[in-house]
Amino acid sequence: MSARTSGRRPYRNDRRAEAAAGTRAAILDAALSLFVEHGYAKVTIGDIARRAGTAVPTVYASTGGKAAILTVLLNRGVNDPVVEKTLDEVRSAADARAAIETMARGVRQDNERHLDIVQVMITAAAVERGVEEELHRVAAVYRRALGVLPERLAELGALRPGLSQERATDMLWFLFGLPSWRLFVAERNWSWDETERWLAEQAAAALLAGPDGH
Repeated sequence: MSARTSGRRPYRNDRRAEAAAGTRAAILDAALSLFVEHGYAKVTIGDIARRAGTAVPTVYASTGGKAAILTVLLNRGVNDPVVEKTLDEVRSAADARAAIETMARGVRQDNERHLDIVQVMITAAAVERGVEEELHRVAAVYRRALGVLPERLAELGALRPGLSQERATDMLWFLFGLPSWRLFVAERNWSWDETERWLAEQAAAALLAGPDGH
């Protein structure tokens, strides 16, 4: 009898884990939709619980408070598989312009998938210090990822003479960082394709050596 009971435990545990994961996903999705609809500051944990069809204690136990929920949501963008895929392709690019276009495409895809989260995070940072600190952390991770491109351009001998990799990364943060995509797509109504193409062109003009090597 104990053997039969033991044999059933993994199944029950798997079912519990699946149910918990489903509840957590419902809470995160509910929180994001409410943050987008009403603004971070106006949403309560009770609102999130009602939208997710669960209880307030369950929200806290599953995901934590509002700031913790927002951190988990933002990390969806940081940990999106497109990030490492893009960086791997940039590191192996045999052509400088191909490396720039690859970075532009990958950054565009990540921002396009998670623009709502980024916009909520930026507005939330204005009212909650913990969110502001998390946004700074994410921005630092983002900036380090962009630094892979100048490193590859330098390896290819294509980086503009006299331009340091650090300064080139600063330029890329200006062009490819979080504010640019929001400005062009969300505020100025550019298409994602137009924005990607124009930013890639500006990055090439700023970072690459000219035909005469200057």
